[in-house]
Amino acid sequence: MPSYISEVLPGIKYTVIVTVAAFAIGAGLGVPLALMRRSARRAPRALSASVVNLIRSIPPITWLFVIFYGLPSVRITLSAVPAAIVGLGVIAGAYLSEIYRSGLLAVSKGQWEASRALGFNDRDTLVHVIGPQASRVIGPSAATYAIGLLKDSAVASTIGVTEITFRANSAQTVSGHAIALFVTAGAIYLLLSLPLAVVSRNVDRRLRARYSLV
Repeated sequence: MPSYISEVLPGIKYTVIVTVAAFAIGAGLGVPLALMRRSARRAPRALSASVVNLIRSIPPITWLFVIFYGLPSVRITLSAVPAAIVGLGVIAGAYLSEIYRSGLLAVSKGQWEASRALGFNDRDTLVHVIGPQASRVIGPSAATYAIGLLKDSAVASTIGVTEITFRANSAQTVSGHAIALFVTAGAIYLLLSLPLAVVSRNVDRRLRARYSLV
Protein backbone atom coordinates (compact mmCIF):
# COMPACT_ATOMS: atom_id res chain seq x y z
CA MET A 1 0.00 0.00 0.00
CA PRO A 2 2.75 2.59 0.75
CA SER A 3 4.03 2.17 -2.81
CA TYR A 4 0.54 2.84 -4.17
CA ILE A 5 0.28 5.98 -2.09
CA SER A 6 3.64 7.22 -3.35
CA GLU A 7 2.42 6.78 -6.93
CA VAL A 8 -0.78 8.78 -6.39
CA LEU A 9 0.31 11.33 -3.79
CA PRO A 10 2.03 13.77 -6.20
CA GLY A 11 -1.33 14.30 -7.91
CA ILE A 12 -2.74 16.04 -4.84
CA LYS A 13 -0.91 19.24 -5.77
CA TYR A 14 -2.74 19.63 -9.08
CA THR A 15 -6.07 18.46 -7.69
CA VAL A 16 -5.90 21.19 -5.06
CA ILE A 17 -4.67 23.84 -7.50
CA VAL A 18 -7.42 23.15 -10.02
CA THR A 19 -10.14 22.95 -7.36
CA VAL A 20 -9.18 26.11 -5.48
CA ALA A 21 -8.55 28.22 -8.59
CA ALA A 22 -11.71 27.04 -10.34
CA PHE A 23 -13.80 27.70 -7.23
CA ALA A 24 -12.31 31.20 -6.91
CA ILE A 25 -13.19 31.98 -10.54
CA GLY A 26 -16.68 30.56 -10.06
CA ALA A 27 -17.24 32.50 -6.84
CA GLY A 28 -16.46 35.75 -8.64
CA LEU A 29 -18.30 34.94 -11.86
CA GLY A 30 -21.39 33.79 -9.97
CA VAL A 31 -21.99 37.23 -8.42
CA PRO A 32 -22.81 39.20 -11.60
CA LEU A 33 -24.79 36.26 -12.98
CA ALA A 34 -26.90 36.09 -9.81
CA LEU A 35 -27.43 39.86 -9.71
CA MET A 36 -28.45 39.87 -13.37
CA ARG A 37 -31.10 37.26 -12.56
CA ARG A 38 -32.53 39.69 -10.00
CA SER A 39 -32.45 42.67 -12.35
CA ALA A 40 -35.65 44.64 -12.84
CA ARG A 41 -34.97 44.53 -16.57
CA ARG A 42 -35.97 41.55 -18.64
CA ALA A 43 -32.91 41.49 -20.93
CA PRO A 44 -30.28 40.93 -18.19
CA ARG A 45 -32.48 38.28 -16.57
CA ALA A 46 -32.92 36.43 -19.85
CA LEU A 47 -29.23 36.70 -20.73
CA SER A 48 -28.10 35.39 -17.36
CA ALA A 49 -30.60 32.53 -17.40
CA SER A 50 -29.53 31.55 -20.91
CA VAL A 51 -25.83 31.58 -20.02
CA VAL A 52 -26.37 29.53 -16.84
CA ASN A 53 -28.59 26.99 -18.59
CA LEU A 54 -26.16 26.64 -21.49
CA ILE A 55 -23.18 26.06 -19.23
CA ARG A 56 -25.01 23.58 -17.02
CA SER A 57 -26.50 21.66 -19.96
CA ILE A 58 -23.14 20.67 -21.46
CA PRO A 59 -21.02 18.01 -19.71
CA PRO A 60 -17.83 19.33 -18.03
CA ILE A 61 -15.64 17.05 -20.15
CA THR A 62 -17.07 18.63 -23.29
CA TRP A 63 -16.21 22.12 -22.05
CA LEU A 64 -12.67 21.02 -21.26
CA PHE A 65 -12.28 19.52 -24.73
CA VAL A 66 -13.63 22.69 -26.35
CA ILE A 67 -11.19 24.85 -24.39
CA PHE A 68 -8.14 22.58 -24.64
CA TYR A 69 -8.56 21.15 -28.14
CA GLY A 70 -10.94 23.61 -29.77
CA LEU A 71 -9.57 27.04 -28.88
CA PRO A 72 -6.20 26.46 -30.60
CA SER A 73 -8.12 26.52 -33.90
CA VAL A 74 -8.82 30.21 -33.21
CA ARG A 75 -5.24 30.77 -32.02
CA ILE A 76 -6.01 30.63 -28.31
CA THR A 77 -3.85 27.96 -26.72
CA LEU A 78 -3.93 27.00 -23.06
CA SER A 79 -1.88 24.30 -21.40
CA ALA A 80 -3.69 21.54 -19.53
CA VAL A 81 -3.84 23.09 -16.05
CA PRO A 82 -5.04 26.58 -17.10
CA ALA A 83 -7.58 24.99 -19.47
CA ALA A 84 -8.95 22.86 -16.64
CA ILE A 85 -9.11 25.85 -14.30
CA VAL A 86 -10.91 28.03 -16.84
CA GLY A 87 -13.35 25.29 -17.84
CA LEU A 88 -14.24 24.19 -14.34
CA GLY A 89 -14.24 27.82 -13.17
CA VAL A 90 -16.86 28.81 -15.74
CA ILE A 91 -18.97 25.80 -14.78
CA ALA A 92 -18.58 26.67 -11.10
CA GLY A 93 -19.74 30.20 -11.85
CA ALA A 94 -23.01 28.91 -13.30
CA TYR A 95 -23.71 26.63 -10.33
CA LEU A 96 -22.64 29.14 -7.69
CA SER A 97 -24.80 31.83 -9.28
CA GLU A 98 -27.82 29.62 -8.61
CA ILE A 99 -26.65 29.10 -5.02
CA TYR A 100 -26.30 32.86 -4.59
CA ARG A 101 -29.72 33.43 -6.11
CA SER A 102 -31.31 30.89 -3.77
CA GLY A 103 -29.69 32.63 -0.82
CA LEU A 104 -31.02 36.01 -1.90
CA LEU A 105 -34.50 34.62 -2.49
CA ALA A 106 -34.48 33.10 1.00
CA VAL A 107 -34.45 36.59 2.52
CA SER A 108 -37.86 38.22 2.89
CA LYS A 109 -38.70 41.03 0.47
CA GLY A 110 -39.57 43.07 3.54
CA GLN A 111 -35.88 43.32 4.32
CA TRP A 112 -35.25 45.08 1.00
CA GLU A 113 -38.22 47.39 1.53
CA ALA A 114 -37.20 48.24 5.09
CA SER A 115 -33.66 49.05 3.95
CA ARG A 116 -34.92 51.38 1.24
CA ALA A 117 -37.20 53.06 3.76
CA LEU A 118 -34.17 53.70 5.97
CA GLY A 119 -32.35 55.32 3.04
CA PHE A 120 -29.94 52.48 2.20
CA ASN A 121 -28.84 52.25 -1.42
CA ASP A 122 -28.81 48.89 -3.20
CA ARG A 123 -25.13 48.24 -2.49
CA ASP A 124 -25.38 48.95 1.23
CA THR A 125 -28.56 46.90 1.46
CA LEU A 126 -26.90 43.94 -0.20
CA VAL A 127 -23.67 44.15 1.81
CA HIS A 128 -24.98 45.02 5.26
CA VAL A 129 -28.53 43.66 5.38
CA ILE A 130 -29.27 40.99 2.79
CA GLY A 131 -25.83 39.45 2.38
CA PRO A 132 -25.28 38.39 6.00
CA GLN A 133 -28.71 36.75 6.15
CA ALA A 134 -28.37 35.09 2.73
CA SER A 135 -25.00 33.70 3.78
CA ARG A 136 -26.85 31.21 5.99
CA VAL A 137 -28.10 29.53 2.84
CA ILE A 138 -25.15 30.31 0.59
CA GLY A 139 -22.33 29.19 2.91
CA PRO A 140 -23.22 25.52 3.45
CA SER A 141 -24.42 25.09 -0.13
CA ALA A 142 -21.24 26.62 -1.54
CA ALA A 143 -19.13 24.37 0.70
CA THR A 144 -21.06 21.34 -0.52
CA TYR A 145 -20.44 22.43 -4.11
CA ALA A 146 -16.73 22.85 -3.33
CA ILE A 147 -16.60 19.22 -2.18
CA GLY A 148 -18.30 18.18 -5.41
CA LEU A 149 -15.87 20.30 -7.42
CA LEU A 150 -12.94 18.60 -5.69
CA LYS A 151 -14.23 15.24 -6.91
CA ASP A 152 -15.21 16.56 -10.34
CA SER A 153 -11.67 17.88 -10.83
CA ALA A 154 -10.83 14.29 -11.79
CA VAL A 155 -12.23 15.10 -15.23
CA ALA A 156 -9.14 17.25 -15.77
CA SER A 157 -7.20 14.02 -16.19
CA THR A 158 -8.79 13.65 -19.64
CA ILE A 159 -6.76 16.58 -20.96
CA GLY A 160 -3.53 15.55 -19.27
CA VAL A 161 -3.60 17.28 -15.89
CA THR A 162 -1.51 15.02 -13.65
CA GLU A 163 -3.92 15.10 -10.71
CA ILE A 164 -4.89 12.20 -8.47
CA THR A 165 -6.94 10.21 -10.98
CA PHE A 166 -4.39 10.72 -13.76
CA ARG A 167 -1.60 9.47 -11.51
CA ALA A 168 -3.61 6.42 -10.42
CA ASN A 169 -4.54 5.55 -14.00
CA SER A 170 -0.98 5.97 -15.24
CA ALA A 171 0.36 3.77 -12.45
CA GLN A 172 -2.19 1.01 -13.03
CA THR A 173 -1.34 0.77 -16.74
CA VAL A 174 2.21 -0.12 -15.70
CA SER A 175 1.58 -2.24 -12.61
CA GLY A 176 -1.85 -3.68 -13.40
CA HIS A 177 -2.92 -3.07 -9.78
CA ALA A 178 -5.99 -1.06 -10.76
CA ILE A 179 -8.16 -1.82 -7.74
CA ALA A 180 -5.50 -0.95 -5.17
CA LEU A 181 -4.50 2.24 -6.95
CA PHE A 182 -8.02 3.55 -7.50
CA VAL A 183 -9.03 2.65 -3.95
CA THR A 184 -6.02 4.64 -2.80
CA ALA A 185 -7.09 7.55 -5.01
CA GLY A 186 -10.62 7.35 -3.59
CA ALA A 187 -9.27 7.39 -0.04
CA ILE A 188 -7.23 10.51 -0.81
CA TYR A 189 -10.29 12.28 -2.23
CA LEU A 190 -12.17 11.34 0.95
CA LEU A 191 -9.43 12.70 3.19
CA LEU A 192 -9.34 15.95 1.22
CA SER A 193 -13.13 16.28 1.41
CA LEU A 194 -13.48 15.73 5.15
CA PRO A 195 -11.94 19.07 6.24
CA LEU A 196 -14.31 20.91 3.88
CA ALA A 197 -17.26 19.08 5.37
CA VAL A 198 -16.16 19.95 8.92
CA VAL A 199 -15.63 23.61 8.00
CA SER A 200 -19.05 23.68 6.31
CA ARG A 201 -20.81 22.41 9.45
CA ASN A 202 -18.96 24.85 11.69
CA VAL A 203 -19.72 27.81 9.45
CA ASP A 204 -23.37 26.80 9.19
CA ARG A 205 -23.67 26.53 12.98
CA ARG A 206 -22.12 29.96 13.51
CA LEU A 207 -24.26 31.61 10.86
CA ARG A 208 -27.43 30.09 12.31
CA ALA A 209 -26.48 31.41 15.72
CA ARG A 210 -25.74 34.90 14.44
CA TYR A 211 -28.32 35.53 11.71
CA SER A 212 -31.94 34.63 11.16
CA LEU A 213 -34.01 34.76 8.00
CA VAL A 214 -37.19 36.75 8.41
